[in-house]
Amino acid sequence: MTKEELIRRFRAFAIANAELISELPFNVINKNYSNQLIRCSSSSSANYRAACRAKSIPDFINKLKIVEEETDETLHFLDLIAHFNHPFRDRITLIEKEGNELLSITVASLNTMREKIKKKEVTKDDLRF
Repeated sequence: MTKEELIRRFRAFAIANAELISELPFNVINKNYSNQLIRCSSSSSANYRAACRAKSIPDFINKLKIVEEETDETLHFLDLIAHFNHPFRDRITLIEKEGNELLSITVASLNTMREKIKKKEVTKDDLRF
């Protein structure tokens, strides 16, 4: 998968979360969880873009670790929102599926880069996504 495809997927993931939030009933629980969800889902997208522009291998790893954390946090808040909004469960499940796939891709990328570093196989070409 190319970096452009992943940028599009992270963007679509952030948009799907925002569209879900815009349709939730307004109450104190949804307000607070939605605020967190919009932040972490859009942060995943923004930080993946930043990782693609990393200036060094450590910079890339650090930015990708943020993507991992923010994507995991997004899944946490989707789970909480689903608990309090049963009519949206099927839709949330689809968003969670994409989030889990993006998280798996992110973790695999981190593991690959760490293995290359361990084996001293990292080159400048590794930053050319």
